[in-house]
Amino acid sequence: MIDRRILQVVKGGNYILGPECKAFESELAAYFGVKHAVLSSSWTAAVHLLHIAQNLKSGDEILVPSLTAFPSIEPMIHVGAKPIYCDIDDTYTIDLADAAKRITKKTVGILPVHLYGRPVNVDGLLKLAKDHGLWIIEDCAQSHGAKWKGHRLGSFGDHAAISFYPSKNLTVYGDGGAILTNDPEIARQVTMLRNHGRKDKYLHEKIGFNLRFNEIQAAVGREQLKVLDELNAGRRRAAQWYRRELAGTKGVVLPPADSAETESVYHMFVIRLDNHDVRESLARHLKEQGIETGVHYPVPNHLQPAIEDQFGKQPALPKTEDYVKRILSLPMFPSLTEAQVVAVSNAIKGFFSRK
Repeated sequence: MIDRRILQVVKGGNYILGPECKAFESELAAYFGVKHAVLSSSWTAAVHLLHIAQNLKSGDEILVPSLTAFPSIEPMIHVGAKPIYCDIDDTYTIDLADAAKRITKKTVGILPVHLYGRPVNVDGLLKLAKDHGLWIIEDCAQSHGAKWKGHRLGSFGDHAAISFYPSKNLTVYGDGGAILTNDPEIARQVTMLRNHGRKDKYLHEKIGFNLRFNEIQAAVGREQLKVLDELNAGRRRAAQWYRRELAGTKGVVLPPADSAETESVYHMFVIRLDNHDVRESLARHLKEQGIETGVHYPVPNHLQPAIEDQFGKQPALPKTEDYVKRILSLPMFPSLTEAQVVAVSNAIKGFFSRK
């Protein structure tokens, strides 16, 4: 089906911001439960344009968890704003009590990250923002389709952003991203900014950028969106198998299970080891058996050299700094089989029983 759709676009001769892109934007907005979706060339590009449309200025402060991919903070820095790093709770998402302590007169917003496909505490997040007059941009790069109290993430904040990078739950066979918003003026401005600030072909209302989306990837994304819920169900199935197989394994802490409010989509299945000294040897043991693992992320953003160079040494975040030494991402993808999960789990249990 996807091969046929790509060929249709190629034969149609319309490659940039055409009917496939318009249809994809409409379908994304409907899926996530918002009024507008605006495509761009990446999550980072989309949020950069969003920050410009928000009129962020030098000195503005934005609360953000340090345990996230570096692109979460790049756009705000490029427009002169300052990330204020917050610690995490045991769900690996932003610790709202810690975030509240870091609010100053310069704080304008919060960028929570639904990390590993698990929702943040949305009710607590909304209350914190309301109490302090802050906007929210949900980072949904890893949480396509995840829900809080039955509603999809990306529909709670003032705005949200999604990523289509090839490893994501929803992909377009390449880079790409989009903002989600109910604000028609923000949508209008981001739409112009991504395409040289054009109001029409030869009239430029703003100084913009070339950060457009293309028709082939939009066609792929439309097909992927049709099966996204099915793909997410495959990830949840695999997560259940991991929980069954690894339950009670000494030395291993499983990711928190869903509560009555949450429905995670398991972009990753991340275990935490009791002892950080064993992570490298466990990863090596698994690799010897043909099992790839990862660490997401080994260096939190407040400790990144680029951040220390620009902003100086950042305040310590004890839980983040501890957990990044002990987390390990296990294989996770929609077609992961029960036999494969059992094999990975047996290898982990064998490692610890040997030790």
